[in-house]
Amino acid sequence: MLTRVERDGVPLTLTRRAGSGRPLLLVPGVMADASGWQPVVDALDVPGPVYVLNRRGRRPSGPLGADYSVRTEIDDLTRVLDEITAAEGPHQGLDLFGWSFGGLVALEATARRTGAVRSLTLYEPVVRPFGRAALPALREADAAGDLDRAVEIVNRDVSGFSARYVADLRATPVWDVLRPLAAPLARELTALDDHPADLAALAATDLPPLTLLLGGDNEGSAPYGDAFTAFTTALPRARTVVMPGQGHLAHAQDPRALADHIAAAVRHPAPAS
Repeated sequence: MLTRVERDGVPLTLTRRAGSGRPLLLVPGVMADASGWQPVVDALDVPGPVYVLNRRGRRPSGPLGADYSVRTEIDDLTRVLDEITAAEGPHQGLDLFGWSFGGLVALEATARRTGAVRSLTLYEPVVRPFGRAALPALREADAAGDLDRAVEIVNRDVSGFSARYVADLRATPVWDVLRPLAAPLARELTALDDHPADLAALAATDLPPLTLLLGGDNEGSAPYGDAFTAFTTALPRARTVVMPGQGHLAHAQDPRALADHIAAAVRHPAPAS
């Protein structure tokens, strides 16, 4: 059973739900790991095995590394795609899902491995400029080792949640889960801002059937709705699905609804892009 892949000496770990048939791989974004996506995995009605990648920077995977960039993430995921395909049977390929930062990484890795990925589903993928105004404060928090401040910044200044929301969140056990996930945050968002993603060029590649999912609460709103528009503009042949009443954290707020949309995209993929 494949639960670990190594690239250039850095371990990349995965969880795997058993199944029979074409595998599905989920790629979380920042402030998330495989454990946070387990409720979605539990609700997914797909027959094949379901993998979730713990990207580097979150335990038990290895550190970001000295030369970390979005290209690092793309190379990691490309290696993981190859390993899963080899382990599960190269004749059937796999289905791929990416959330937020993980959505951009999934799209770029798919452009490299178009034959392996049979369907691609992205929930509110992001691209630069994203969270740029918050980067100086995030770097200060990172230099000071202040994880509480980093969690506050990403919720208030990047995601746009209210001060009351953050105060209420701080009083819950979730805050202690988020603190270690904030450790790589400044470098991840800096890498995103440094990455010259060419969405038009990606659209010109032989992409598999592509579904773009948007939380209805973010439609037409910064920052996630604005980033989503960049993808729909560059990828006009993608199927766009709006999830009413959802924001960026559908995997935590309504994992069953998100799982249903992912499963539908896998079972009935959009026309190839």
